[in-house]
Parts: sequence; structure tokens; C-alpha cells
Amino acid sequence: MRFDVVTLFPDMFPGYLGQSLLNKAIERGFVQVHIHDVRKWTRNKHQKVDDRPYGGGPGMVLCVQPVVECVESIQQQGDSPGHVILLTPQGRPLNQQRVEQLVERRRLVLLCGRYEGFDQRVIDLLQPEEISIGDYVLNGGEVAAMVVIDAVIRLVPEVLGQADSHRDDSFSPGNRWLESAQYTRPREYRGLTVPQVLLTGNHEEIARWRREQSYEKTKQRRADLLDPPDSQIGAQEEKERS
Repeated sequence: MRFDVVTLFPDMFPGYLGQSLLNKAIERGFVQVHIHDVRKWTRNKHQKVDDRPYGGGPGMVLCVQPVVECVESIQQQGDSPGHVILLTPQGRPLNQQRVEQLVERRRLVLLCGRYEGFDQRVIDLLQPEEISIGDYVLNGGEVAAMVVIDAVIRLVPEVLGQADSHRDDSFSPGNRWLESAQYTRPREYRGLTVPQVLLTGNHEEIARWRREQSYEKTKQRRADLLDPPDSQIGAQEEKERS
């Protein structure tokens, strides 16, 4: 899996790329992350990449020329062009289903905006998919790009060590509900103990308990994730417990 990140602030990434899981994936050749400084594609001696907006208004707008030519240049690298993504609060909300689709692309080009955003012609010419990581505004797209990378690499074969490690995650296709509570040693801490069912070794009972806990947590915190059939399942489980 290859990621190309287009940014004005490449120095934000070395620390992130050196973190454990991603760093190991890069070292083992499962993931590539290339950081591209847009300023290298400017045509002025001051490496200016932004300017005042036409029509007036606050802030500065990222110029079309360096961004488009940067992306066109990096698309010539690698075995094939990447799928271009613009990180913007105006984009389609990122969810696990979309992450599952993005990992199939095998190469993503992530555009990190700054200031008041990109000249509209960047979008018109590059036709990127616009993605948002939430209904809020960040100082720039770099953190959002890291979120996309983090979510996608977990689905790359071999990265997690076990092929099915992600299948029980919240929002995953195998588990639309929120994940149940997890416990490890010690068995007791400050009067709080591990649920007895997890100590029995009865895998059927443990699986049932986890599913019940998952359903209850989802009902309380994210009822919007429950479909009508899910509600029927939950009601049946409650009946069986009573």
C-alpha cells in the first residue's frame, strides 16, 4: 500500500511515521509513505504557494499551479497513478465502510489543505474524492491525512500480524456494533473485578456475553447503528437472559 502526502508542512510527519505499528509496516515493506512539499513546485524565488482571494475576504488561498503540478509529477512515480483524496470538512464523512474500499485502491494521494483552502481549479482539474474526518475544522489537512493512513493500514494484509485482527473492531463489516469491554490482569483492582464469565473458559458463553455487551453499549451510545433486525436480536437475547 502506497500513500503520497501533499503538504506545506512535511516536518509534521517524521515523528508520526516513526511510531510502532506504521514504522514496522514501512520497514517490512507492507506500506510506503512519501511526503511531498508543495513549495518545491512553485515558480517564484520566494516559494510562495498562497495568495489573497479574488473578490476579497479573510485569509489566503492555496494557488492552483504548484498543487496541480505537484500532483501531476508524483502521479508519474510508482507503478500506477494513485486515487486522489482531498481532506476537507466539506467532504464525505469517513467511515469504516469507506476505509474498507480505500484499502483496495493500493495507492492514495492525500491533499492537505491550509489557510482558506485550495483554489477551486485544483478540484476542477484533479477531480479528487473529498473526505471529511468529522464536522469540525482543523488548522490543516495533515492530521486528517494521518487519520486516513492509520485507518487504512490496519486493513493491509500482514500489518496487524493476524489477518483477522480487525474483523471484530467497532464499525467493521463483521461487527457493526460497538466493541464490548476488554479485560486483562490483574483479576481485581481497587474492588473492581473481571466478569466471571471471562474466566470460565467456556468460549460459547464468552461469545454470547460479548455480543450482549456489544449490543447494550451500542444501544446506549450509538442507537443509530442498530437496524430493526438488530433490535429484534437484542430483544431475543434479553429474553434469553431473563
